[in-house]
Amino acid sequence: MTTTTAPATVTAPAATTNGRAIALAHYSARALLERVLTSHGITFEQSVTLRAVVAAGESIGFEALVGDVTGSLKADAPVVRGVIEELITAKLLQEDPAQASPVRLTDAGRELYERTSAESAEISARLYADIPEEDLAVAGRVLALLTERANAALAGV
Repeated sequence: MTTTTAPATVTAPAATTNGRAIALAHYSARALLERVLTSHGITFEQSVTLRAVVAAGESIGFEALVGDVTGSLKADAPVVRGVIEELITAKLLQEDPAQASPVRLTDAGRELYERTSAESAEISARLYADIPEEDLAVAGRVLALLTERANAALAGV
């Protein structure tokens, strides 16, 4: 007698907020984002780093950038320094030791950031479509509180 096993399926999370529900939403959305990034030849970590430079006004001190990205990704500083170096090697960022903020976006980096941001915005629009604003506001407050508490725990507070 031969038995077969049904393929494993991922079920939707219950209608409650818990670590599993948040993780499933995060990894599902991130997988869509990574498809966009991969099609442009960059990684998630590189995208986060480019975004940090854009948010800083397209120019930021090297160590300030390391701190920003380390805080965002919860990654080790040497890993983040490596990501920054990858972006410099790829000519998406450049260093200018004559400037107060030596890491800045190149034209190619700006173009890539704008292109990937536009494509990811289209995905976000589809994912968030038809969700009432008040639900998004509540979810935003809950996620902000969870982030604050997790950051405090990481800091040993």
